[in-house]
Amino acid sequence: MAYPGYPPSGGYPAFPGYPPTGQESVYPPAGQYSYPPVPGGYPPAGGGGTYPAAPPTAGYAGTAGYPASGGYPGAPQAGGMPPYTGAPSGPGFGVPPAGPGFGGYPQPPAQSYAGGGPAQMPVGYPSGQTPSPMPGLPAAMAQCTQGTIQAAPNFDAGRDAEILRKAMKGFGTDEQAIINVVANRSNDQRQKIKAAFKTMYGKDLIKDLKSELSGNVEELILALFMPSTYYDAWSLRHAMKGVGTQERVLIEILCTRTNQEIREIVNCYKSEFGRDIEQDIRADTSGHFERLLISMCQGNRDENQTVDYQKAQEDAQRLYQAGEGKLGTDESCFNMVLASRSFPQLKATVEAYSRIANRDLLSSIDREFSGNVERGLKAILQCALNRPAFFAERLYYSMKGAGTDDSTLIRIIVTRSELDLVQIKQMFSQMYQKTLATMIASDTSGDYRRLLLAIVGQ
Repeated sequence: MAYPGYPPSGGYPAFPGYPPTGQESVYPPAGQYSYPPVPGGYPPAGGGGTYPAAPPTAGYAGTAGYPASGGYPGAPQAGGMPPYTGAPSGPGFGVPPAGPGFGGYPQPPAQSYAGGGPAQMPVGYPSGQTPSPMPGLPAAMAQCTQGTIQAAPNFDAGRDAEILRKAMKGFGTDEQAIINVVANRSNDQRQKIKAAFKTMYGKDLIKDLKSELSGNVEELILALFMPSTYYDAWSLRHAMKGVGTQERVLIEILCTRTNQEIREIVNCYKSEFGRDIEQDIRADTSGHFERLLISMCQGNRDENQTVDYQKAQEDAQRLYQAGEGKLGTDESCFNMVLASRSFPQLKATVEAYSRIANRDLLSSIDREFSGNVERGLKAILQCALNRPAFFAERLYYSMKGAGTDDSTLIRIIVTRSELDLVQIKQMFSQMYQKTLATMIASDTSGDYRRLLLAIVGQ
């Protein structure tokens, strides 16, 4: 299936630095979600193996207070800190707490998500099988995601095609009529409108839109009319096409999509552009970053939702010995664990690592890696911990400072609009003390601003 008229002229611009040096999210030092520090260590000197009382609201494994002496798994009755033998399962266990300073990932508000369409179950968080993404996370957010765009009820593709035809016919263009249609239809419905337009008028809707629009609003509307898989494949192709490579686009897509999405993107890349994505990656990248992206292209991440805490402990020990625990870094070990383990499993590994290394895993990656491979590994972990927060951060830095990275802004708004843009908006507000709509309104203008705000639900 061909997509005439793509891409819009100019393609994607080069990305500005993201995030600027020194503004990367950092996670708190170990101790904030491990055992609390106690003068003299565990147990207190002369304490005979008893444990101190814990704050009533900060219990082990999500309970109020610490268990009685000897109550930890494998705990001795006297003398010394008990060995870690694998965390018990339970709500809220195995994930870092929310709160100010935790990598910019605060705890989402406890509020409902009513208002349009059935909730969609994201890969990685089926009900009742894994801990909540963060302690105290509302069940609604822990178990479902929601887009700001839902399929329109009483949808009539022919009627919408007629509205678009009238908006573009004659002198001038009724941009508001176009916005009203495209911002309130699902991607599947837009494909039906495109087909109905050609049937009714014998014209290509995309070509007509390109002749009537320009600039960022043109790029945004054309992105909305691309099938979702094709848009990801198109974005990857243009990130590697021509001089230079937009590595952050490769990271944003390949390190965050599900197995099924990855496989569909790889197949689409081949069928639509006649190219092998692995060969293009090898030609445009190198070293450990190249190997990480090739791993991502396989779409073979473990999707077993049951967390194996013993394996998490073993992986954490393996990562420590491959990085902080030795001179030099065994990059292949990091690649293996982060590219193959399920996201719930990676959460448990992050928690176990903090106890072993007295440092959180993201900080260790900061110390052991640099450049694009560092950004790629961190993107995987950030998505495992809180995917909406990862995209909220990307949106913030696309608009922060002088100028706007419009292609990143457009791509994230479009690709997340039917998946989790509701949660992304909520995380954005908590992380930056301003709403996504407010920042969009201050950084954009005209029909481009109106369409973006319509998509985000303002």
